[in-house]
Amino acid sequence: MERKVRRADLRAVGEVRRELRQLLSRWAAPGGGELAEVATLLTSELVTNALVHADGDAVVTAKVGDRLRVEVRDYAPGRPEVRAASADGTSGRGLMLVRALADAWGIRSEGFGKCVWFELGGGPA
Repeated sequence: MERKVRRADLRAVGEVRRELRQLLSRWAAPGGGELAEVATLLTSELVTNALVHADGDAVVTAKVGDRLRVEVRDYAPGRPEVRAASADGTSGRGLMLVRALADAWGIRSEGFGKCVWFELGGGPA
């Protein structure tokens, strides 16, 4: 699955979730149902972060094999930081959730911009 999402188009988050669920419905991983829920949550968080914090479009890629790998690329400089949730409780949990729930995750610089990724299934990478 590969999908471009337009800057600040938060409706795209739901569309990406639907496309990811379709992809995962064909994935025969052990614990697939639970993994699909976690994957959907983490993908939503990363796409939302890219759309809210990046100054431009983003590209979401999901690939399945033995493991699921989801990447969200944006074109904003700087690396996101894992931080505590804000006092109002509406932000600050995305990367904390990724760190807590993914088997592996990371941030990779990509010339201009970055790629935030995670993997699920098959245990730690």
